Amino acid sequence: MIRQLIKTRRKQVLIDINTQKDFFLDNGTARVGNRRRVLSHIRRVMAYARAKKIPVVSICEVHPENNGGFCVDGTEGMHKINYTLLNNRASFAADNNTDLPVDLLREYRQIVLHKRCLDPFDEPRIDRLLSEIRANEFVLIGACAEGAVEATALGLLQRGKRVTVVVDAVGAQDKQKAKHALRKIAAKGARLIETRKFAGTSHLRTVGTFADDLMHDSQADIVTADLLVE
Repeated sequence: MIRQLIKTRRKQVLIDINTQKDFFLDNGTARVGNRRRVLSHIRRVMAYARAKKIPVVSICEVHPENNGGFCVDGTEGMHKINYTLLNNRASFAADNNTDLPVDLLREYRQIVLHKRCLDPFDEPRIDRLLSEIRANEFVLIGACAEGAVEATALGLLQRGKRVTVVVDAVGAQDKQKAKHALRKIAAKGARLIETRKFAGTSHLRTVGTFADDLMHDSQADIVTADLLVE
């Protein structure tokens, strides 16, 4: 067991998922829609986490060279966006181990964990860490809403964790599937909010975000505004 993680309960833990170049840069091989606007919200959330000293667990997708797809090990696209990295961090490869230092979140502000699959809980080390961390709230950002974000949220909820998804800081590749995923996450008990609800307002102007798209569609085919904001 991770003794220090179990003994100390934190108010919040930020989980950023797949905030990597292949997902969020224009030349990425798995790029999400509205990536620039989503990134502005991710940047705001990360800045807030730095200022408030909120622990960050970063989950990154990394595939072998023969994968032939996205986030291939050793390529530029598998690297995280620069401002999603904290100076004081520790990284762990996807190697089927569960070993972790006892005082992990006491010594490091950010833990970067690699995965070779969509669902982070299929990686033993990530499963152990997320299952054993005690926190009042797990806050999720990243990509994709209909993929790893959904899997992470549902996995945490199944383990009795309180989950909040910052919807305008989450990218999607398929808008309709993303809407369905957010509905499912909310139905299972997660809270869906916008960046301004979590981190306050910013002087940066952002328009046309993914959350805006969801809220401005017809009522018969959207996640409604009362579902997106508290």
